[in-house]
Amino acid sequence: MLSVGIVGLPNVGKSTLFNALCAGGAEVSNYPFTTIDSNLGVVAVPDRRLDGLSKVLNPPKTTPCTVRFIDIAGLVKGASRGEGLGNQFLGEIRQVDAIVHVVRCFESTEVAHVFADVDPTRDVEIIETELMLADLEVLNRAMEKRKRDWQTHPAEHASEKRRMEVWKDSLERGKPLRTLNLDDYDHSELKQAGLLTGKPVLYVANIAAGGDIERAELLRQYDPSAQVLVLDTELEFELNELDADEREEFMAELGVAEPGLHRLIRASFDLLGLVAFYTVAKSKLQAWETPHGTAASVAAGKIHSDMEQGFIRAKVASAEELIEVGSLLEIQRLGHVRVVGRDHEIADGDVVEFLFSG
Repeated sequence: MLSVGIVGLPNVGKSTLFNALCAGGAEVSNYPFTTIDSNLGVVAVPDRRLDGLSKVLNPPKTTPCTVRFIDIAGLVKGASRGEGLGNQFLGEIRQVDAIVHVVRCFESTEVAHVFADVDPTRDVEIIETELMLADLEVLNRAMEKRKRDWQTHPAEHASEKRRMEVWKDSLERGKPLRTLNLDDYDHSELKQAGLLTGKPVLYVANIAAGGDIERAELLRQYDPSAQVLVLDTELEFELNELDADEREEFMAELGVAEPGLHRLIRASFDLLGLVAFYTVAKSKLQAWETPHGTAASVAAGKIHSDMEQGFIRAKVASAEELIEVGSLLEIQRLGHVRVVGRDHEIADGDVVEFLFSG
């Protein structure tokens, strides 16, 4: 399951966002460090294709993809040196796959801020600097431990040494590791090493209490490569408190097509380049997530390891076409079900039946 950490300075709206996402009970107040222990919640990924498939297939059970959100207590300047329980918080960030960085873009006399003014760029730089300093400390220790092997067997460890030197150079120049041209192997190595700044980041510009949307644009200028989502966390929390009919009516009055939280959950899902595919087995419709480019045999292993080992072939149809046609039998009659081998790359929206021995 994809795990996303919600980070930011104290009192920027992290816990309000978490509560809206998960209908959780995280404590929210106007004092820094309200969140001392991390809160965790699991939410379903909004998926119109899955909803459509459920309507036409009418299975007894439908299971969506899910994302685990962790509300990590506010980081402060000096966190890399242990300030504000920084070591604990940094350790929790190391466990997640992606980061949602909430940035305050609103003025409020009722909600205390760690600074006298609101400056999104400064706030982001503080968090980024602390994460880079923490990475440098971890990386320097790792390189020191590897030094003897590098000297004893230079050819054998040349690529590892070069890779770590590139990482260190980037951090010393004030560039997060995610700005490098990282491949899947790099991401795996970064995660294994416990480095933070290689994780993909989504900035949430919190414009609660009539915040300035122009401040949100500063985030796009600060990091053009990162995704930026503008949200009013207080409004999203209020929407989530309403029943479905009231929520729909309120959104219609606001001229909003869907809750911002849906966009956030999908954006979090997309951060790691995941696609969704669907299976219908034993009257159960289920969505599964897998990285883009995953082979059919590997995707089968998401369901059960025996299915990957005994993979024979798979039958694939388009979710959109199945919704339009209305039944599995009809889409088969039309000849729009493909038979593919183990190396077929699963595409976003595939409906798959895996055939295997075992």
